[in-house]
Amino acid sequence: MIFANSACLLLILLVIPLTVWYILRGRKRKATLSMPATAAYAKMPASWKSYLVHVPFILEMLAIVLLSIILARPQTTDRWENTEVEGIDIMMCMDVSTSMLAEDLKPNRLEAAKSVAAEFINGRPNDNIGLSIFAGEAFTQCPMTVDHAVLINMFQSVSSDIAAKGIIDDGTAIGMGLANAISRLKDSQAKSKVIILLTDGSNNRGEISPLTAAEMARSFGIRVYTIGVGTNGTAPYPVQTNFGIQYMNMMVEIDEEMLRQIAQTAGGQYYRATSNSKLKEVYEQIDQMERTKLQVKEFSRNEEEYQPFALVLLLVLLLAVLLKQTILRTIP
Repeated sequence: MIFANSACLLLILLVIPLTVWYILRGRKRKATLSMPATAAYAKMPASWKSYLVHVPFILEMLAIVLLSIILARPQTTDRWENTEVEGIDIMMCMDVSTSMLAEDLKPNRLEAAKSVAAEFINGRPNDNIGLSIFAGEAFTQCPMTVDHAVLINMFQSVSSDIAAKGIIDDGTAIGMGLANAISRLKDSQAKSKVIILLTDGSNNRGEISPLTAAEMARSFGIRVYTIGVGTNGTAPYPVQTNFGIQYMNMMVEIDEEMLRQIAQTAGGQYYRATSNSKLKEVYEQIDQMERTKLQVKEFSRNEEEYQPFALVLLLVLLLAVLLKQTILRTIP
């Protein structure tokens, strides 16, 4: 909650001198009815009205507090406004071909990559980050955003099923994936534009070669960090058979030379992740990149919230008047 006229809250300070005045007045007050002796009344219990004598004053002070809050105009905010944060523009470009189901990383390459990437995203709250995925084809899973809760939800929905079920062609179109990520970054005004490309194979599909895409990235001032994910030698790969899931050993064939050339051409660096811990180390190293200022547009709208305070104020004043005119009424 915010206050449109926060200076009005200073009126609450009036409660202090009024309370002091009330206490001093009570001490100076003299009896208006003289009695020859009060010994006969010494053991009489106090009337219940005596406990309520200060209630009207307390209610009046509460009314001043409530009136001050109402004049300060309490509001909830909900509007569009531009803010400036520190961050860079990042497109994460991830291979989702069926080979990413290999289990040399746990539980498999794809899930390991998703888990570590989610930690990376959570550690960079001010970055503008998006997600591009590719197999035999490439498309944008999530445009660049600073709403990382949405991004991570989109990340978690990524699955190799889209290739296994034929939703998109299987294969490894690294050039197409990189080009798709470039298309999202090329018009960015950020000083630092980065693509993190993760794959476990070599380019075998697509109309754009990876090195051509790397040249495109360089021309737009985009750095490309490449990650080859997979152990050395062979990796267990699950195969569905009539007897359930069986495992076969598949050769790990990562075109490391091509990934190095992509990174070198686009001013980045190549990393090899042979385990979950190595993959985490890779993202931690990339996390050390410089940051720059971004303009972010956020939505908010102001709504007046004085009504509950006004209702309570009305009830307080009515109760104070009622007490003074009935059970606490004084006769001059």
